[in-house]
Amino acid sequence: MTIVEYLKLGKKMKIHSMDQGAEHMLVLSSDGKTFEYSYSGEPARFQSILQEKCMIQIACGDYHSLAFSKGGELFAWGQNVHGQLGVGRFPTTPIPQLVQSLAGVPLIQISAGEAHSMALSMSGNVYSWGKNDCGQLGLGHTKNTDCPVLVDIPDNQKVEFLACGGTHTALLTQDGLMFTFGAGKYGQLGHNSTENELRPRLVTEFIGSRVTQIACGRWHTLAYVSDLSKVFSFGFGDKGQLGHGGNHNQLMPMPMKSPSNEELQFESHHSGKELIMIAGGNQSILLWIDKKNSYVNLRRKILTLNEGTVKRWIDDVGTKQWQNTKREIREIFSSSACLTGSFLRERVVAETMCIHLDLNNARNTFKKLTQKDWITNTITTCLRDNLLKNLPFHSPHREALEVFILLPECPVMHDFNNWESLVVPFAEMICKMSDQSLKVMEEYWAALQESGFSNLVQMFKSAISCQLRYWSENDVNNCHVKTLLEILKKLHRVNQTKHQLPEKIFKVDELTDWLNFYGEAYRRTAWKMNLDTSDVHNCVIFSQFPFVFNILSKIKLLYADSLLKIQEKKLKACLAAIVEQEESELAFMPTFDLTVRRKHLIEDVLDQLSRFENEDLRRELWVSFSGEIEYDFGRVKTEFFYYVFEAITQPEYGMFTYPEDASYMWFPVKPKFEKKRYFFFGMLCGLSLFNCNVANIPFPLALFKKLLNQMPSLEDLKELSPVLGKSLQALMDDEGKDLKEIYYIYFTVLWDGNDIDLIPNGSRIPVNQTNKKDYVSKCVDYIFNVSVKEVYEEFQRGFYKMCDKDLIGVFHPEELRDAIVGNTDYDWETFEKNANYEEGYNNSHPTIVMFWKALHKLTLEEKKKFLVFLTGTDRLQIKDRKTMKITFCCPKNLNEEDPMRAQTCFSILYLPKYSTMERVEEALQIAINNRRGFG
Repeated sequence: MTIVEYLKLGKKMKIHSMDQGAEHMLVLSSDGKTFEYSYSGEPARFQSILQEKCMIQIACGDYHSLAFSKGGELFAWGQNVHGQLGVGRFPTTPIPQLVQSLAGVPLIQISAGEAHSMALSMSGNVYSWGKNDCGQLGLGHTKNTDCPVLVDIPDNQKVEFLACGGTHTALLTQDGLMFTFGAGKYGQLGHNSTENELRPRLVTEFIGSRVTQIACGRWHTLAYVSDLSKVFSFGFGDKGQLGHGGNHNQLMPMPMKSPSNEELQFESHHSGKELIMIAGGNQSILLWIDKKNSYVNLRRKILTLNEGTVKRWIDDVGTKQWQNTKREIREIFSSSACLTGSFLRERVVAETMCIHLDLNNARNTFKKLTQKDWITNTITTCLRDNLLKNLPFHSPHREALEVFILLPECPVMHDFNNWESLVVPFAEMICKMSDQSLKVMEEYWAALQESGFSNLVQMFKSAISCQLRYWSENDVNNCHVKTLLEILKKLHRVNQTKHQLPEKIFKVDELTDWLNFYGEAYRRTAWKMNLDTSDVHNCVIFSQFPFVFNILSKIKLLYADSLLKIQEKKLKACLAAIVEQEESELAFMPTFDLTVRRKHLIEDVLDQLSRFENEDLRRELWVSFSGEIEYDFGRVKTEFFYYVFEAITQPEYGMFTYPEDASYMWFPVKPKFEKKRYFFFGMLCGLSLFNCNVANIPFPLALFKKLLNQMPSLEDLKELSPVLGKSLQALMDDEGKDLKEIYYIYFTVLWDGNDIDLIPNGSRIPVNQTNKKDYVSKCVDYIFNVSVKEVYEEFQRGFYKMCDKDLIGVFHPEELRDAIVGNTDYDWETFEKNANYEEGYNNSHPTIVMFWKALHKLTLEEKKKFLVFLTGTDRLQIKDRKTMKITFCCPKNLNEEDPMRAQTCFSILYLPKYSTMERVEEALQIAINNRRGFG
């Protein structure tokens, strides 16, 4: 198309804006069509550019072009010698290229200089790229850059407008301040200097005035101060472009002589017109345009949501505008820039807030929109087919990544039906982020309010739950679960350092049933035996993401590992029998057989542990009491651990100390037994856990922290020694100056009957406000670490001789305590509901009714004694709380005079058919005071 043809076309087309370079011109029509006229070649060409896009802004450099679409996309083409296209290093291109680095950034303005480019975002951030020989990019150096870089604006000022000169740049802030940088050879920066400026510098001449409009020519600059009704100019004036009546350069802003101040005031206040300033190569133009003219504001904006738009969308159903509304929804919800730009907060100067989005507004808006099914469906389709596929995960710019914070606020992301089509792709994009972008994301997550952070975690948890609910064994499903877990892992890390919400918010209970723990144990054993294992889940996922598993899952894993080792020992014993290998007494025995006497329980246990001290005892444990039943159904083992720990931990035995006669015990400072006994005690604790038992060892949480290499705290001391702990807390809380006179405390501590100096000459060094924190820290360290170092290390060595340290490491201290010690959180109602009745009994039988009435009347301690009578222990494993049960039997040979008996192997109670409540209560008292189930 020739220029003549174009002029004919122009009669049919309204022109919105034009810009011109050294050898080309861009034209933007009012309907968003872009045309380029190049007059450097023969013949001159006029062609349509980016026909499929609706453009809202254009800009020309000398030999490159920029165009900005309604959907928030920035395109660049032309010469790229200095990187002015912002798309990396490559030669000239006539084809528009998407400036990928700014994808997702909600831009509001673009500008081009001789060979550099600038962009302004809606939040007031400035990006620059291209030639930088004079510092025109404002980056503090003179190196060219081929990708947009964020410009650091003093005091974090919000920029509202920018203008590029040939080799300099001007910025106008929200507060009416003007900054300039770049080439200053002709005074075009307005700093009364010809020096170049490498960073934005305030034009001090305008302090106290409010600049409302700026424009840059090639070597000169214009600024309009509307309050004064004056246009100021400075820079190159050889051709009279400064309007001062001469042709000399101007180093500082000076008001133009024409039009006069009176003329500007009249036009501004009385004519109803708006001043438009244009600065060219060697000319300046002032235009007065009617304020009602739509072309006054040449800066069209990208599509965004607002309250009026939302109301119109909701009201448009069934109207003639419905299709247009659907198109708008598709455009906004297909663009990260449009969506993010819809919910920007008002920026405050010098603020340090991390997230610049109004998430409450977004949440409320999304909620309104998704009350309409057709809008919900349209949004879902847009996210699935467009936005999620083009999320700016690669962006180096913070505000482009804010869409990742915004999307989880939309209800469709939490819909049960959308986990695979929306949440999984969303998670995959986060996993593709660079380390730099991921660091920004983690800062955003840390800045979220607790409710928003919890909501984000719940979204990914729900997606995992949905995935597991429709599980089918294939690589795609494995990848989905792994991806979602990876995101939870990152969120968990943020929670540990910032939010510190309860760990339970990360637990995915469905994983307990999904992971085939025992199948994995058999898989590994079967692998050694060269058997088929293709149908068994792989448990490696557990070790990478322990935080999503509840304590039941972790205990299952621990028990599965024990089962694995037991199976391996049996396999080794079989192989040894085949080749008739001879080693130590225990080496190829598949079990560890332990026979003990009730009256010499501790001595027998320690003797047999010492005999096999150097052997691997991680094998199936068989226990028998001398003179009693030999075959072990498991309850004999349970009873054994109950009694041995009860005996060893008694205060009278003297192996442990009980501070202040409290309910928790600790290692003594001066043990009465040899250190090796603590090693065997640790082995015994590990042996109990390895064999899936619980042990009543009343240690405070501090012990389980130490086993996990975590430092005990003052809170732990308050648990072990309430009196001392509370007094130290009072000391910490007291902010009075006369601390020394009130407490008379020195750097000593009285512990386990010994008064110890915590530091050299501690008894002479008083505790005051400056050193009290150090004093409390040394007290805690002495009690939990220094004073018991040798005996604790023996205990730990024994414990980890039986237990895999890596597996134990998946527990939190509270969970490890529950796994080792069990709990006494009984549910007696469930206990009754779970009861089984055999041999003539049912839940309405008179004896049964009397039994339950009598049991519920007992004190808690008496009920615990009954559990010992029935099961061999008064402690429950976590998994047994809801499944604890009893089976009632009444063999025909029992009568009214017989006592009730228990078979602890199977929790069977042999209950005669007592006829009176008195007899039931009497028999129950006899039972709970005769706790031996194997007599």
